[in-house]
Amino acid sequence: MNEKQKTAFITGATSGIGKATAELFASNGINLVLCGRRQSKLDALQSSLQSMAKVHTLNFDVRDKEAIEDAMQSLPKDFTSIDILVNNAGNAHGLDPIQSGDLADWDAMIDINVKGLLYVSKAILPGMIRQKSGHIINIGSTAGKEVYPRGNVYCASKHAVDAINQGMRLDLNEYGIRVGAVNPGLVETEFSEVRFKGDEEKAKKVYQGYQPLKAEDIADIIHFVITRPYHVNIADLVVMPTAQASSTIVKKKG
Repeated sequence: MNEKQKTAFITGATSGIGKATAELFASNGINLVLCGRRQSKLDALQSSLQSMAKVHTLNFDVRDKEAIEDAMQSLPKDFTSIDILVNNAGNAHGLDPIQSGDLADWDAMIDINVKGLLYVSKAILPGMIRQKSGHIINIGSTAGKEVYPRGNVYCASKHAVDAINQGMRLDLNEYGIRVGAVNPGLVETEFSEVRFKGDEEKAKKVYQGYQPLKAEDIADIIHFVITRPYHVNIADLVVMPTAQASSTIVKKKG
């Protein structure tokens, strides 16, 4: 008997790690529910992938509980059984010391990185619990393992993801649901442009003088994690470019 074709639900799918993961999953015949805030980018991604896998898009902000609930209710029957959840949506805003931090930046990081992950998981979990199977991949960060200067609230939000990942694994164990985190270090994506408020020059400097990870590197790791035999759960994985030893130590040329 042929194995059931899996369906993956990916948040933050329109760029960076989310987009690279969607592309790799589709090329391996995994059906996709792709979520993001930019419908035009969701449409373009759907168009490029639908020859390889079934693709459905959902346009919502992970901070909006009602929008998530409405989106889940709108899923066509072919996409209602979710096998893999990749909680990828996340952001970093600013690099201010705690005493001069921007409250709007703090709210955005906590609302998206922590509450958004919880809201989406809450919406997906009933189905996984019913089928007594599923795989949740939470995209954390090395910032969830250590704190660096001016990283305060962003690091706090990723430490929360680390704790939630561990708590999920404990609470969902009885249902046979696999839970694990992938925690990247320096990955060259749009991420730094958001952190530096669209300042491309500052964002590029973060990645100069060494070879950072690419979104495709992380997608490849996520695919490896979800394709292990079901009795194997990779619970917590940290990955950095070779040049990076910690959040503050990076070997650069010159």
